[in-house]
Amino acid sequence: MSTSAQTSPGAVDPGLYSPQLATIVGARNLTPMDRVFVVELPGRRDLGHKPGQFVQVSIFGYEEAPISVCSPPQQRGSFDLTVRNMGGLTAQLHRMGPGDRIGIRGPFGKGFPMESMRGKDVLIVAGGIGLAPLRSVTDSIFMERQAYERLIVLYGTRTPADILFPETLEAWAADPRNEVLVTVDVPTEDWTGHVGVVTTLFPKAHIDPSRTVVVALVGPPVMYRFVLTELRSIGIPEEQMFFSLERRMRCGVGKCGHCQVNNHRVCTDGPVFSATELRHMHESI
Repeated sequence: MSTSAQTSPGAVDPGLYSPQLATIVGARNLTPMDRVFVVELPGRRDLGHKPGQFVQVSIFGYEEAPISVCSPPQQRGSFDLTVRNMGGLTAQLHRMGPGDRIGIRGPFGKGFPMESMRGKDVLIVAGGIGLAPLRSVTDSIFMERQAYERLIVLYGTRTPADILFPETLEAWAADPRNEVLVTVDVPTEDWTGHVGVVTTLFPKAHIDPSRTVVVALVGPPVMYRFVLTELRSIGIPEEQMFFSLERRMRCGVGKCGHCQVNNHRVCTDGPVFSATELRHMHESI
């Protein structure tokens, strides 16, 4: 399958326009609002995605919804989707489980530049459900761990109950090659970790700007500007920062204009952009 919405002249990838009937083979709740699904395409074909790309998910009788892939390309025969219940199609997805079928179009968009991360420290900054799509990056790194240097993860959520993949975060933190810091806005009585927005973690992290040349960031749009300020202050060049924009993609192939930001269509030109590109996209953050 094609890994983007771009095809050679005269060639049409039917998976970009017509949903494939895929099967849910696994599902589990992460939080009361978030559920992760394991999905198989017909014949257990690989999705052929790159970290940071998304698919359009459809259910008969409901509209489509764009959902980022949260598993690495190295995962063979299936892929994972983490879905937050926001009503409509996502609410219906939360009622589904193994054996149910959904429509899948894609993968779409431009992903993270994994090749430029090789041999470097990688800084991941995530807010809330933004950790889910970044798992396609982190798990890709762990599949080829020797090709990368330190992994630094800064993650913020509203409450401890909102933390996604806590067991995975603990496993990452146990590896001496990694540094994992988690903070919450509203602590509970038994919370012993950091408290505050995700930018309060920067002074606590050991970041070497000369080695940390790539930054992957996904989260609520309000946090982007503040994180960008922090990254600039520690000396990381803008061309080495990468943001995944959260925009409501509809067609996935750059035709409807629903996700347009200035003269860019997020579904095809993104969703991953460097900070240098965002400088010229005034509506983006």
